[in-house]
Amino acid sequence: MKKIVFVTGTRADYGKIKSLLKATKESDFLKTHIYITGMHLLKEYGYTFRQVVEDGFGECFVEKNVQLSHGMDENIGNTIVAFSKYVHKIQPDYIVVHGDRADALAAAIVGMLNNIQIVHIEGGEVTGTVDDSIRHAISKISHIHMTANEETKYRLLQLGEKEKNIHVIGSPDIDIMLSDKLPKLEAVKERHEIPFHDYGIFIYHPVVTETEKIEGYMREIGKWLKTTDSNLVVVYPNNDMGSEVIVNHLQEIKGQSNVRMYRSLPFEDFLILLKYADFIIGNSSAGIREACIYGVPCINIGTRQNGRYNPRLLKNIITVSEDFREIQAAIEKCKEYRFVSTYYGNGHSTELFLRAMKKEIEKAEVGEADIQKVFVDLAETKEHINQFVNEGCE
Repeated sequence: MKKIVFVTGTRADYGKIKSLLKATKESDFLKTHIYITGMHLLKEYGYTFRQVVEDGFGECFVEKNVQLSHGMDENIGNTIVAFSKYVHKIQPDYIVVHGDRADALAAAIVGMLNNIQIVHIEGGEVTGTVDDSIRHAISKISHIHMTANEETKYRLLQLGEKEKNIHVIGSPDIDIMLSDKLPKLEAVKERHEIPFHDYGIFIYHPVVTETEKIEGYMREIGKWLKTTDSNLVVVYPNNDMGSEVIVNHLQEIKGQSNVRMYRSLPFEDFLILLKYADFIIGNSSAGIREACIYGVPCINIGTRQNGRYNPRLLKNIITVSEDFREIQAAIEKCKEYRFVSTYYGNGHSTELFLRAMKKEIEKAEVGEADIQKVFVDLAETKEHINQFVNEGCE
């Protein structure tokens, strides 16, 4: 059996890879290890590592190497050092990372420098913050790509990746979203003491390239939060730089009768709450990627998700600025935006992931795995290069 290590640093990426963890644990050709780090280990965000360990999908190793007081650069450095020691100890064949988080970048760097094949989930996407740079950097380091759709596959081709190493599997969390094993809504409401029949979900993360504006953004958003008649399930932001500003403003509405606030929610509980929500508002990718599966209207605030979706294909989204009047106007018309889309997959990611991994293992066994990466020029790029060379030789 081949050793495969999944790296998880946040509640968000764990939700994305959870179905894959279950599938690999039940497979007969992969031995699953889970490296838990990052935001999972922060008390301020609910110690979410406990959920990963309790789920028991593999041999877990818990490593606290991230501090709220540290910058992203220092946390990446600490994670590289710690994960390197772990990798040297267990000697994995594959390292699986998701998306665009700093933890994933650190793990990918370690894998690259130790000639370990890196599997990147959901590369090729575009957003409006520093996550873009991190995601594309991870893709260039990675050897195997599992993308959500053909559009993201093409972006990886633009980045010079080999087509044979790109597998379109959809977004893995949709497998869980469309399963019949989600908890009952009333049980989730009772567990989290949510008294509302009708409600929206609010999640707003910092945009790290706009940290100097977050205070102003939250003052404006706060005007709506303090005056809205909507019942709200509010979830804390991630731990990116500027999150403390958002949390401080959220504390101002914590006592409102129409608000229930959580540092984090178990993934399946969050999904069932999303499924029956009147809307989701903020700048979380859940509003872009997950809400469309259930046809839940999304009020997308600000620039964080710029470029992430095609408005012709995802018709459940209203994008607004941080101005509270725009937000209120969007809330009033969002009922008209209940549209379902399979843009990010149809619930078969796990089987496609296992099929792709079998194929990659077979390639490695006959010496066809690309440990040494090669940049592949697009046809039009080759044409320009040839033209340049020919002109230079004249």
